[in-house]
Amino acid sequence: MQNQPPAEIRILDDNLVNQIAAGEVVERPSSLLKELLENSLDAGATEIRVHIDRGGIKRVSVSDNGCGIPLSQIPLAVSRHATSKLNSADDLFSLTTMGFRGEALPSIAAVSRLSLKTRVVQEDLGHEYRSHGGTPSGEIRPMAHAIGTTVEVEDLFFNTPARRKFLRTEQTEFNHCDAIVRRIALGNPGVAIDFMRDGKTVFQVSRAQNVAIMTQRLIKICGHPFTTQSMYIDHEVDAYALEGWIGLPTFSRSQRDLQYFFVNGRPVIDHLVSHAVKRAYSDVLYHGRHPAFVLFLKLDSKLVDVNVHPSKNEVRFRESRAVYDFIFRILNRAVAGISPEEGEVALPLPDTAGRAQARPSGISGGTQQRIRMPDPDQTSAGGLTASIWDMGLNQSRSRDREDEAVDMPPLGYAIAQIKGVYILAENRDGLIMVDMHAAHERITYEALKQQLDARDSMPAQPLLVPIRIAMSFSEVRCLESHIDELGRLGFELEVFAQDQVVIRTVPELLKNSDIEAMIRDTASDLLEHGGSDRPRNEINEVLSSIACHGAIRANRKLEIPEMDALLRQIESVERSGQCNHGRPTWMSITMADLDKWFMRGR
Repeated sequence: MQNQPPAEIRILDDNLVNQIAAGEVVERPSSLLKELLENSLDAGATEIRVHIDRGGIKRVSVSDNGCGIPLSQIPLAVSRHATSKLNSADDLFSLTTMGFRGEALPSIAAVSRLSLKTRVVQEDLGHEYRSHGGTPSGEIRPMAHAIGTTVEVEDLFFNTPARRKFLRTEQTEFNHCDAIVRRIALGNPGVAIDFMRDGKTVFQVSRAQNVAIMTQRLIKICGHPFTTQSMYIDHEVDAYALEGWIGLPTFSRSQRDLQYFFVNGRPVIDHLVSHAVKRAYSDVLYHGRHPAFVLFLKLDSKLVDVNVHPSKNEVRFRESRAVYDFIFRILNRAVAGISPEEGEVALPLPDTAGRAQARPSGISGGTQQRIRMPDPDQTSAGGLTASIWDMGLNQSRSRDREDEAVDMPPLGYAIAQIKGVYILAENRDGLIMVDMHAAHERITYEALKQQLDARDSMPAQPLLVPIRIAMSFSEVRCLESHIDELGRLGFELEVFAQDQVVIRTVPELLKNSDIEAMIRDTASDLLEHGGSDRPRNEINEVLSSIACHGAIRANRKLEIPEMDALLRQIESVERSGQCNHGRPTWMSITMADLDKWFMRGR
């Protein structure tokens, strides 16, 4: 090899350059579909029609009513490094368009048979440009076309068979295309989209000019179950605005397949945001489950850099910690405030064929009654309550049900107890069923957390032998900068050297925990997210265990007033729809549901 003459350096021909660039821009049909859709949006389109054949491998067509491309600029539109979306380098740091690279069309054309038809309002006729593997097929010719642009891409990778082999089945490629169209449709409610596959409609959504129409759009894109089991939020604080829908804790998913997040209309994947959402749903999701959400964050374009990844699906916030805190506070408050009117779980109902199907049922009417929870006796280690089964259960009163029917609370009034486990209650809409242990467990748990939060600091346990932990320099600096916060939690931490810390006290509730592992994980969180909930989460796990052991046990006989008191507490406590382990605490079934079960009126 050393005896061989050096290879000659030469300029690559344009076709080869375009094929290399296509490797960055076009990975599969969904990649080119994303580029074409973003071009349509940047052209100001309000109507977009998408047609794909054989998963997009055979054909992808995107037609819009945007501004179109003037005849004189069509050659530039299919040339590399040409774009109408940038004027100077400063524009890179305040992007308001979906894309800008100026390589999409030439890169797509290099590995397909491409047809571009377009017309602008100033021209009487449209024009068509065709290419075959990046080489123009004849002259640009005039043709009849509506104002806007249609791009058809056929036989993707026909001239690069090695890359075509990496494509998956038609169904898999369609699934990727479908995900792209749904994200675009969610992020751009002002655009009507008609999506077709092999000549059949996948979905059609009209322009959404208000929340009510957007809700109907959500049904078609995200499905009816999510739309009916989610709550709408809309908050604006200083430079940030957050709007969208978050799924109720009872509508959790086994995968992260229903999580959409948009920054200024751009769909992005952001680990910072994912962590903030996960933290907001802590204490209410069953183990291994994931929340569902469609969220829109709006902020000044100068406060976010979208040019950190070629596909523009990642962003970098200038004030990442402020964004994190804003999203967490809004969502945490929303989840904690879910009331029985919103957080119900419905029993499955039979369809016309007799099969069971799930349908949410609402609880309407009534004024939520809030009963102040009594202060329990301080009987456990650290002054926290270990056994408080009777928290307020005897603080109910007899009442005339007919007189109070008009002001019936959301969960109604108790009528019976089943096997010492479940409470049956009647409300204005039908029947309520309560798992009394799960419900009381949540009530007790929230009370314990409130008691702990009322303290200036948590009870600490001195260690006979301090724990010395070797860490990286950056981890030590992070822990040192949060030493006061850790101190309030009960950790007395001292920096021993540039790469070591010493733990002298720990929270009393965590004296039997793996302190070293917890501190290491906390330091890792601080480095990645700027904050950590690990110590508090460990403390909450202990409180959860105390609450579980202190809650009402099965086979405990309760009188009607005691059951009613429990119902009122469920209505007044945050996150009361789920127990500490994420299981539902109560379910509902309306009179209409009961009529279906018993086939009344048929």
